[in-house]
Amino acid sequence: MNITAKIRGAFSRNRHEERVRAYLDQSVSMSDLERRLREVDQGRFASRSYPF
Repeated sequence: MNITAKIRGAFSRNRHEERVRAYLDQSVSMSDLERRLREVDQGRFASRSYPF
């Protein structure tokens, strides 16, 4: 694995976590938050197979 792939991988994980956090922050109630957590756990935000 070359250095650029490592750097790209580090940034893509952060973007994924930021997207999940933003999605969870949009919840309007506890039940909505719980539903969104279940969606995330079930792979709604699964990483893509392409690098961009």
